[in-house]
Amino acid sequence: MPALSLARDILLTADPREKAAAARHMRAEWRAHVDIGAPIADLPVQPARPAKPELVPPMQVPRRRLGSPEGRGALLHAVAHIELNAIDLAADMIARFALHSDIADEDRASFIDDWSSVCDDEARHFIMLADRLDQLGLAYGDYPAHNGLWEAAQSTRDNFAARVAIAPLVLEARGLDVTPGMIKRLISVGDTESARLLQIIYDEEIGHVATGARWFQYLAKTHAQHPESWFHTLVREHFRGQVKSPFNEKARTLAGLSTAYYMPLAAKTL
Repeated sequence: MPALSLARDILLTADPREKAAAARHMRAEWRAHVDIGAPIADLPVQPARPAKPELVPPMQVPRRRLGSPEGRGALLHAVAHIELNAIDLAADMIARFALHSDIADEDRASFIDDWSSVCDDEARHFIMLADRLDQLGLAYGDYPAHNGLWEAAQSTRDNFAARVAIAPLVLEARGLDVTPGMIKRLISVGDTESARLLQIIYDEEIGHVATGARWFQYLAKTHAQHPESWFHTLVREHFRGQVKSPFNEKARTLAGLSTAYYMPLAAKTL
């Protein structure tokens, strides 16, 4: 089946583990057949979701101390929810933008290869975290979550460059800033297995941000734009949240994001 159709199928799959399996299937099919397919006219505004978790405003998602199994479960649940959204973001990137006029015909296969790899990674991350929740006697859906990640993506559904700027270079890059602290906190309470899983995710997310940076620079060249200043303009126009410091400058630099991208947008946090 063509990659664009498989990406749409991911978006229409509600069950989390089935969604992850569909993402892994898309990657395998793409590597076996390299078939792009025809444009998709009826992409969903909101990806299919299970009945649980309950989606609430971000401030209503409870925070728990990591000293208890429930607290560690809440943290892992929050990260699993991010990874589930990331599956949909990568699938939507392919289904919505792989045939965009800003990509030269000879580069479309590279675009799908990059984002199907990201989608496959996010699916593997979700499965790891869902399995870890099972080991703790919990399940994905046991805690409330918010829809902020997808809502942030919605403002860019008609703007390819803004989607690349915001999804990987703002939202995923934020994960590079906060994940090392999560890992240290888990180790401090003796949960080395959960810390190990987050370390895997962190290491691979550097590559995902790098994929976004590479394609953003590609689009900047196509539009004869200065990458950093164009990034500032797009984020200010399309992102309702804040680009928060402190930043993990080492990881961001490894991913191809110099301080010139994000420092001018920074909102300090206490």
